[in-house]
Amino acid sequence: MTYSQTITEARKTIGGNANWDGIEAESVARMRLQNRFRTGLDIARYTAGIMRRDMAAYDADPANYTQSLGCWHGFIGQQKLISIKKHFGTTKGRYLYLSGWMVAALRSEFGPLPDQSMHEKTSVPALIEELYTFLKQADARELGGLFRELDAAKKAQDAVGVHRLLAKIDAFETHVVPIVADIDAGFGNAEATYLLAKKFIEAGACCIQIENQVSDEKQCGHQDGKVTVPHEDFLAKIRAVRYAFMELGVDDGVIVARTDSLGAGLTKQIAYVREKGDIGDQYNSFLDCEEVTAGEIGHGDVLITRDGKLMRPKRLPSNLFQFRSGTGEDRCVLDCITSLQNGADLLWIETEKPHIGQIGGMVKRIREVIPNAKLVYNNSPSFNWTLNFRQQVFDAWTAEGKDVSAYDRAKLMSVDYDGTPLADEADERIRTFQKDAAREAGIFHHLITLPTYHTAALSTDNLAKEYFGEQGMLGYVKGVQRQEIRQGIACVKHQNMSGSDIGDDHKEYFSGEAALKAGGVHNTMNQFAA
Repeated sequence: MTYSQTITEARKTIGGNANWDGIEAESVARMRLQNRFRTGLDIARYTAGIMRRDMAAYDADPANYTQSLGCWHGFIGQQKLISIKKHFGTTKGRYLYLSGWMVAALRSEFGPLPDQSMHEKTSVPALIEELYTFLKQADARELGGLFRELDAAKKAQDAVGVHRLLAKIDAFETHVVPIVADIDAGFGNAEATYLLAKKFIEAGACCIQIENQVSDEKQCGHQDGKVTVPHEDFLAKIRAVRYAFMELGVDDGVIVARTDSLGAGLTKQIAYVREKGDIGDQYNSFLDCEEVTAGEIGHGDVLITRDGKLMRPKRLPSNLFQFRSGTGEDRCVLDCITSLQNGADLLWIETEKPHIGQIGGMVKRIREVIPNAKLVYNNSPSFNWTLNFRQQVFDAWTAEGKDVSAYDRAKLMSVDYDGTPLADEADERIRTFQKDAAREAGIFHHLITLPTYHTAALSTDNLAKEYFGEQGMLGYVKGVQRQEIRQGIACVKHQNMSGSDIGDDHKEYFSGEAALKAGGVHNTMNQFAA
């Protein structure tokens, strides 16, 4: 509905209520456009449609991959989307990622926690709601600026300006984008997963990522000690999430099935087998077992049969069972195929390094069964990107017979190698990694899980060093404020960003000429007008 149509609709409603003196149709229309999404479910349905269209566009051309950054606060997510619109003119193909790691480390009432599902599970849907509150406020702020420009153009009788601004208002692109939300391993059994998924969706999430680790043993994907569950357990949780989406009317909801099998060498239980070759039997086939005879059975041993042979799985004092070494990729491929066959839409393979060949090799095997399989991939800060890619170039050059005698492979992180041909080629591979991996390894969505955790620490360190040192106030002015002004960072006008001008608009709607507004001539934010 256009701005003019929204005014007309509001005028009809007001005209039918004789006692609504002072209610202006144009003010109502502005408030409605500034609050396009009334509920989280409205957001979930809208953003699910975006993701489905983006997935189809990627299937047609892998150059249409999508991206996101992890954000741990509504303000951070808001500033990211404002920056994207400023630099690129559109939010198309850009999402938000909500990391369980960052919720644990930054948003738990227990204080900083490791990524082991120990934080309050309701803190995750609370963050989803917070992110969308800030994104909706970004809409209200930007539209409010357009409305003020429109009023000025009308006052100046600038017909061309009025026409231009009405077109901009009607073509306004919202800051509300899809969130890929991390539900860890579901925080309990399938019923617990279903209940929590509903909270995610009601808060606005159209995409839920769930992993195949044991819920009460959940471990960060880039740490040791990961324990997986049999496929039937994981598939029950995928179905639980799908039921939650469908119950709430978000039929296009997207499920990302994450496998940690590449780095997980343990399972908590032996899968139930109904018949030879079924999914439970395939899971158990990866167990590290030794053949035993009846006379070799010890007290308390757990035994299975395999091809008519009596086998004793290797069981640790923790009561966990060990997989055979070297089976990680095969287990990943099986995990991915079964997940896509049972309700998942996208895959996440947690790897130990960003290597296109390794990722692409697994995706090729998956696509032999599921041709349109595609990945969400963690461009993780847990990887040493500089060292990894310099070593990849070193190895490639060695294989090609190039002279690498000037380089020490174990010390390639050294600043001494900056600016060398090897370092330059490594940086170029890093620069094109997302584009290359989208084309060669089936990656639809690239995300960085924890970037704003690291940028907050880095920028704070830089400011502390300068402000508390010899630079004093110049450390802030030169390093922060002057850069904000010159780069056009919206929050340099922090009163405006916090909603002061939106509040002034409302005061005028509510009180007319009697409104006491904060944005007058004595507001110091006017110093930033130029």
